[in-house]
Amino acid sequence: MNSFRLLGLAMMLAGLTEARGEIRMPHITSQGMETRAVADGGLAAAVREAAPKGGPVWIGYAAPVIDQRGKMCCFDSVESIDKDPRCCSTCRLEQRQSWGSFSMDDGRGNGGAKVHLEPSGYFVVLLRVDQGRVGKIRAFSDDCALDSGRVPFVWLTGVSVSDSLQYLGRFVTAKESEADLGSDDPGEKLSGQALDAIAKHAGPEADRLLEKFIARGQPFSVREQASFWIGESRGRAGYEILKRFVGANGDPDDEFRKKVLFALSQNPTPEAIETMISVARNDAEPQVRGEAIFWLAQKAGDQVARVISQAIDDDPDTEVKKKAVFALSQLPPDEGVPLLIGLAKKHRNPAVRKEAVFWLGQSADPRALDFIESVLRS
Repeated sequence: MNSFRLLGLAMMLAGLTEARGEIRMPHITSQGMETRAVADGGLAAAVREAAPKGGPVWIGYAAPVIDQRGKMCCFDSVESIDKDPRCCSTCRLEQRQSWGSFSMDDGRGNGGAKVHLEPSGYFVVLLRVDQGRVGKIRAFSDDCALDSGRVPFVWLTGVSVSDSLQYLGRFVTAKESEADLGSDDPGEKLSGQALDAIAKHAGPEADRLLEKFIARGQPFSVREQASFWIGESRGRAGYEILKRFVGANGDPDDEFRKKVLFALSQNPTPEAIETMISVARNDAEPQVRGEAIFWLAQKAGDQVARVISQAIDDDPDTEVKKKAVFALSQLPPDEGVPLLIGLAKKHRNPAVRKEAVFWLGQSADPRALDFIESVLRS
């Protein structure tokens, strides 16, 4: 069999393997590379064995991913993203890279990443361990090229979903002194990195763990971050969790209900809008009603515009009315500007008329400027 036929057979087999969704190892550049299997002691023991109390080491493993439409990789500059949204550079783990984010990618991006025929269904969890302590947790697409430089890299095989979630969960509620080690951003805590990685895991087990972190009794910062990831990444399961924290029997903390409303605004489930509308109409706290109106405005649509207009007319709190007027200014111009002009012309509440004129002046829309000019000339 000649070399061309061998190459073709190898490519065909690789395609079949990926179509079955098998775990694949990312492209890693390192001066010291090792692969180990996780034994009976589980992930925690494997990490301890791979990184005894000494110099730094990166440890990575694969976990099932909930959504593979976006690419979790690194970008050298915003200019590179502007030129090609698919452009993804090698993630140099020991450098503070300016950009690290999601990017839609069709498999042809640059940066040394391998080209794959089908999504694998997995992503990569990375741990940076120094002196026996985890200081960074990172999540990447498994076709993102990684470079650990002079720091050794250990790839672990055989990590179960349960083991991964249990291990990452311990960092979410770690002591403050243990939660900021080695972060690229001084304001970024290890707990947030762990929640990010947990939220990317597929399956109901991750739903249940995130639900645990949103429960009363957890630190507010943990609840806030967990609520965001529940809304942003968990789909309908996330909606079902979040809706229990708002409404008649919702969470007693007004500030937390406001955070949940933001999380609901990130959720794609259609009923999320209905729940936010109910809060905008019925929550006992004016600030919470106003928050619901604000996030509804980011959704736009005739139904949302009606709810906002109803709040302006019927809500008993003037501050809620003013926030609802601002919400109209956030709608697309063809929806919001005519409504604001109508309010400025004839609403019975002078505070509403004044607010409408103010936001019309901020819009720079020709219709708004024409209206203001007509008022000044009258």
